[in-house]
Amino acid sequence: MATNTGKKMFTILENNPEVMNALALKLGLSPTLTFHDIYSLSPADLTHIPRPALALLAIIPLTPSWAADRTAEDAAGTGLAYHAADQPSPAPIIWLKQTIGNACGSIGLVHCALNGPAAQHVLPGSTLAQLRDAAVPLAMEERAQMLHDSDEFEAAHKAVVELGDTAPPTVEGEANVGQHFVAFVKAEDGHLWELEGSRLGPIDRGELGADEDVLSPRALELGLGRVIKLEEESGGGDLRFSCIALTTTEG
Repeated sequence: MATNTGKKMFTILENNPEVMNALALKLGLSPTLTFHDIYSLSPADLTHIPRPALALLAIIPLTPSWAADRTAEDAAGTGLAYHAADQPSPAPIIWLKQTIGNACGSIGLVHCALNGPAAQHVLPGSTLAQLRDAAVPLAMEERAQMLHDSDEFEAAHKAVVELGDTAPPTVEGEANVGQHFVAFVKAEDGHLWELEGSRLGPIDRGELGADEDVLSPRALELGLGRVIKLEEESGGGDLRFSCIALTTTEG
């Protein structure tokens, strides 16, 4: 649907395994991969998550401290793997700029699926495979337009909107949600990448060891834990986020 401004708008998704597993299947991710709820980042509370964890998908409120950090980081280009508007994204990441309102959840899932080990579980001929193949040679703006125009991507998103535990917000309410879906993946280069379509590019958060996944202490420190620390140091101390982990049960 579109607002009176003409911008295409989706209904925001709930970040839970029921919704995201259903969306992953509709887009063409193998059912051997599934999302699991994360209730706490303490090691003792992560024992129920099958390892290795291939990606994290978090929805985080835009607190003043995180907003200020994002603005400063974008201005400085710190950690950002920028690419010219007329050039494809640099390997090893497929990153998609968001031009559809409230599509951040479904774009976050695509980021989880098309990067790192999860990419090996994309089913041939699926919507994910089509998006990947179309995106690779395109420059940033062309890639964003390709996703914007994908009827299959929009249909998959719409098909899972009614799932979850809470009623979808109204279009008017969505404009004031103030939350961002962020994906964290360990790419083929062994680095932790932060992927969000509303940033200026994919963000390299640093190298991980061969035995470290996205739930390892170092990955959490460099990724989601970094945002939590910003809030704690600002005196806020109450960052209510929702996070799910993508894992495989295959050996």
